[in-house]
Amino acid sequence: AYAYILAQGYQGQDVIVAGDSAGGGLALALVMYLRDNKIQLPAGVITMSAWTDLTLSGDSYTENFNTDPMFGGSKDTLVYHNAYPGEHDAREPYISPLFGDYTGFPPMLMQVGEREMLLSDTLEVARKAKIDGVRVKEQIYPGMFHVFQMGAKLMPESMNAWTEVGRFLNAL
Repeated sequence: AYAYILAQGYQGQDVIVAGDSAGGGLALALVMYLRDNKIQLPAGVITMSAWTDLTLSGDSYTENFNTDPMFGGSKDTLVYHNAYPGEHDAREPYISPLFGDYTGFPPMLMQVGEREMLLSDTLEVARKAKIDGVRVKEQIYPGMFHVFQMGAKLMPESMNAWTEVGRFLNAL
């Protein structure tokens, strides 16, 4: 899809890559792939509740197990039973972007809810990206759950998150 967009005459600077949940992890993996293959990078990356660690190694997987209304309270969820890595090591950066290098990445906006099991995925990627010299705006929304942004106009936190997305886009 990204190659198609570029083939239509758009430049990487015209594109923002965004994703929520597993899509957030895929957005990060895509940008790693583009960088590694010397393909023009997008102008920015937005993640919402990104799943970046398919090894489930972060502290929030246990700390938020009983507070996450989407994935918590049971190990019978996609988080624990997922076939995505197949025969590959789940630590491979294109599978779990948490384990990748962020050098050369475009600016990133990373949003996450405080009660998510995936909280540490966002926190750790943001930390690593900052160390690698990336401009990262990390936002943790108190009391919020996985992909709360989809509440759109139903919750003030969702509206605030989308306002921040607008600010991020306008600043690029």
